[in-house]
Amino acid sequence: QLQLVQSGGGLVQLGESLRLSCAASGGNLGNYAVGWFRQGPGKEREVIAGISSIDDKLYYEDSVKGRFTLSRDNAKNVVYLQMNDLKPEDTVSYYCAEALNAWVITPRVARYWGQGTEVTVSS
Repeated sequence: QLQLVQSGGGLVQLGESLRLSCAASGGNLGNYAVGWFRQGPGKEREVIAGISSIDDKLYYEDSVKGRFTLSRDNAKNVVYLQMNDLKPEDTVSYYCAEALNAWVITPRVARYWGQGTEVTVSS
């Protein structure tokens, strides 16, 4: 069974950067779509970045386009989320996940989840 372990996150100032990592064990992250989700208090988890394992097509939610970058290192079996120009509204919990399929990651098709990590952006 695939296990996803997240690292990174923490407290930063407005406009600073962070990189989240999601390391997989027990399986190969390159075989299925993977992505990053965010979840604020009392809100549903939503996908903010994803990548297909078929053609490496990337998806970004509008509010993070141009600021966040998802990348995957298949050799290390790790997925990253580089977060630049962080804003107070980015203060939520972040989760990585692997999908049931190779094309797209959504909350409905996510089957393995990381443990989550919190990001706090102070103004």
